[in-house]
Amino acid sequence: MTLDQLLDYSLAKPDAEETFPFGPDVLVLKVKGKLFLLIPLERDPLQFNAKCDPERAIELREEYASIIPGYHMNKKHWNTIMLDGTVPSRLIYDLIDHSYELVSGRAKKSR
Repeated sequence: MTLDQLLDYSLAKPDAEETFPFGPDVLVLKVKGKLFLLIPLERDPLQFNAKCDPERAIELREEYASIIPGYHMNKKHWNTIMLDGTVPSRLIYDLIDHSYELVSGRAKKSR
């Protein structure tokens, strides 16, 4: 997944906006003024932080070496996902959706 693909998908969500509150090297995507993705632009491979249900966050970290506790975030609620090709695209999109839903208050009841 490229940065453009990540942004196109994430910014298509209702009320999503991009900001740079931490300077030009860290892109923050917000919904209703709250952070749902944090993307450090100078990282190789590309990575992003996404909010996650705590139990699911642990399961994902155990299953994928490229999903780790959220860098500079509350590690109980945030994961860092490294886009090195080892995490399936479908799961990446699901994690973006999940973070957006948690932050926006649109979380699905049947998770």
